[in-house]
Amino acid sequence: MMRGPALTLWTAVAVLLADRLSKWAVVEAMGLRERLAIDVAPGFVSLRMAWNRGVNFGLFADDAPALRFGLAGLAVAISAVVAIWALRRRERLFGFGAGMLIGGALGNAWDRVAYGAVADFLNVTCCGIDNPYAFNIADVAIFAGAFALILAPAPGEASDPAAEPRR
Repeated sequence: MMRGPALTLWTAVAVLLADRLSKWAVVEAMGLRERLAIDVAPGFVSLRMAWNRGVNFGLFADDAPALRFGLAGLAVAISAVVAIWALRRRERLFGFGAGMLIGGALGNAWDRVAYGAVADFLNVTCCGIDNPYAFNIADVAIFAGAFALILAPAPGEASDPAAEPRR
């Protein structure tokens, strides 16, 4: 079973690949960029093209290239800090969460450089409530990764028995 830096690295790579593949399939191959909407399971799941030029939920959205590249650079910088943090922690849950967060952040940073905005397309609704927001695989990974980092044992607590001691 993987642990430590390998777990973080391979999780980040898997998330980045899943995000890139899903965005290529939906935005490019299925033509969501032109079609703008595809109902998958009407009333529950649809694909809705949304370009997020800001941060969460489009906050601080702006078309300025400085913001575009600044947010991409910030995502890369945060990913580097989280990677270093994961190297020091070495718990399996922490490494997995760090990999999820890094892969998702790099996936969205890629979008900012390639498209000028993050490509969001998953829209989930229920019970007659119209959800105006869309998200993507990277967003899910960032949220799940942050949650795993919160749940990981604090340094010095009873930790993962498979964690390697630091030397």
